[in-house]
Amino acid sequence: MKKLLAVVAAGCLTTMAFAQQDPQFSQNMFNRLWVNPASAGSSEAICASLLYRAQWVSFDGAPKTGVFSAEAPLANNKVGLGLSINTDEIGFENSFTAKLAGAYRFDVGNGKLALGVDFGIVQTTIDGKFVAPDGTANDPAIPQNSVSGNAFDLGGGLYYNSEKLYIGVSSTHLLESEVDLDKFTKEYKRHYYGMIGYTFELTPSVSLKPMVFVKNVTDNTTIDVNVNAHFNNRFWAGLSWRNEDAIVGMLGLTLIENLRLGYAYDFTTSELKDYSDGTHEIMLGYCFNVKKKVPVSIRNVRFL
Repeated sequence: MKKLLAVVAAGCLTTMAFAQQDPQFSQNMFNRLWVNPASAGSSEAICASLLYRAQWVSFDGAPKTGVFSAEAPLANNKVGLGLSINTDEIGFENSFTAKLAGAYRFDVGNGKLALGVDFGIVQTTIDGKFVAPDGTANDPAIPQNSVSGNAFDLGGGLYYNSEKLYIGVSSTHLLESEVDLDKFTKEYKRHYYGMIGYTFELTPSVSLKPMVFVKNVTDNTTIDVNVNAHFNNRFWAGLSWRNEDAIVGMLGLTLIENLRLGYAYDFTTSELKDYSDGTHEIMLGYCFNVKKKVPVSIRNVRFL
């Protein structure tokens, strides 16, 4: 069973083209810039985050994914800029994405509505050292040497946020770019995303922050529903549910001022549960507040 991923990947190679899905994450509340460029600068702080995900532990060739994001507000918080860099490894395939995001923000009611776009490159490399499972060793579609290709990428989105609420819709791979890899091509299918989150203040020291995150590509829709309880703006713990895939436990703490560490563990609920030891995901985030100081009597609740 550990060869499952290799077999599936080899099957993909026998076609002239195959589609690529964006990597899956569990701590999406800390990873909004990656899927929605309009969120750049929405925290009104200079922020950076790093997520690393090891999926389906114990599978040979299982996905290992990392994404780094940085963002900053400019022009009195009317403009946001962002940078995202992603690496994704699954079996003998390695993908790299780098994109720049820009957003313009308008005052709407008690919050701001932003329109954003991002552009960059996507690169795919197939390792020529791939050893095919029995039955595909002589497949002419499997490269005997490493092959690599890249293409231009484009995304866009809308994002609204106020003190307690945020809502976003976006799409990645708008051009559905194709990467030429010698004897076959890889197509980045268009993805659609939606997210909504809110902060409920139960007491001065306890708050609940639910979020719904939706991803759609071709005929596949993934829904994440989660809630985190935050205590004294220092600790948090929560649960998440992903349809037909996993139940996720989440923990986190503020190590020092503005430096956060988060951890998520996916308990697999699909048919893979008998063969996988789950999924680990780590988040490290830091924000430097550039807002003007306000009187201590005014509370400013910011959700990263």
